[in-house]
Amino acid sequence: MDQLINKRIVVGITGGIAAYKGAELVRRLKEAGAEVRVVMTPAATQFITPLTLQALSGQPVHVELLDATEESAMGHITLTRWADAVVVAPASADFMAKLAHGLAGDLLSTLCLASRAPLLLAPAMNSAMWENPATQANSQLLRERGVRLLGPADGGQACGEIGPGRMLEPPAIAAAVAQTFSSGALQGKTLLMTAGPTREAIDPVRFISNRSSGKMGYAVAQAAQEAGARVVLVSGPTALAPPARVERVVVESAAEMHAAVAARVAEADIFIGAAAVADYTTASAPHKIKKKEPRMTLELERTLDIVALVARRSPRPFTVAFAAETEALLEHAQEKLHAKNLDMVVANWVGRPGLGFDSDDNALTVLWRDGGVDWPAAGKIALARQLISLIAERYHAQHTS
Repeated sequence: MDQLINKRIVVGITGGIAAYKGAELVRRLKEAGAEVRVVMTPAATQFITPLTLQALSGQPVHVELLDATEESAMGHITLTRWADAVVVAPASADFMAKLAHGLAGDLLSTLCLASRAPLLLAPAMNSAMWENPATQANSQLLRERGVRLLGPADGGQACGEIGPGRMLEPPAIAAAVAQTFSSGALQGKTLLMTAGPTREAIDPVRFISNRSSGKMGYAVAQAAQEAGARVVLVSGPTALAPPARVERVVVESAAEMHAAVAARVAEADIFIGAAAVADYTTASAPHKIKKKEPRMTLELERTLDIVALVARRSPRPFTVAFAAETEALLEHAQEKLHAKNLDMVVANWVGRPGLGFDSDDNALTVLWRDGGVDWPAAGKIALARQLISLIAERYHAQHTS
């Protein structure tokens, strides 16, 4: 289950005898490489202690909706932004009814309603409760809203009855969580992309750069790998660890990034230019420039256009470029789409609090020749998965036609 390496999983536990299996689920997820946070309903604490789950997860267990130890006492928002997926095991009939009808009276139900991450439920209840028309209606409603139900299985239950309602075993649940990160939409395809800033040397100790952290590009690389693509990430200087199973090529200047892309582009089925490449560079002085004059003038010249290099190839990969803007977002994105003959432009605001450069959140406007979509503010990894899904859809539509 390599798909779980470095994934952030919230495990929710509701009240029921199957709550004891939550301990094994946490252990299985941790062994597969996931980071795990546990959220319990108050009723769940009557079946298994938070201390047990804290020992297994290595993190404090969350129970209270308004937790004074969390910033602004809004633990549910903190966890929704952190999570790559939420799995509730066991999910009681009462909890499923709450979610189906939008009720949020405890931390776990509030978190599930506030989260944009994939949500998986492992139902566990008496067979008569599972077969009750109300539970069946709630289950169908949840499925229609995109919630994935894992089970239940048939078998003996704590009440002595035999039938549907038994919670799936933890290994099966862990495997299902892993599958969440393996869409296969880009299986067998090679995706080449750029991310991060570039640095243009002024002298051996100074350079021209920008505020890009590389977080959005790295999230896109991770999402593409999850979709089955072979990913080659040409990265400028960042403090980020490379996503698992992604080939990273480290560069510094725009010229180095251009050369790295030129050397690999023939392999690519899809190219994504997410890097904030310097538009201008300057000749680097051989030694540190001393502070002598009251003013200093730098002569700048245009850097080579990496996206244009890719877009004018024949044949060329499906070509996507990012556009970071501080004004006229839609107009500039449309201009870039047509001027560079791109398949898609991904535009986002920068210079606004909480979005864009060096933030964990973003908001995207995605444009193509005959359409577009706006995605509101969300975590960058969640947006990256949406973007890769859309790119895969447009890529396959183009190549099928």
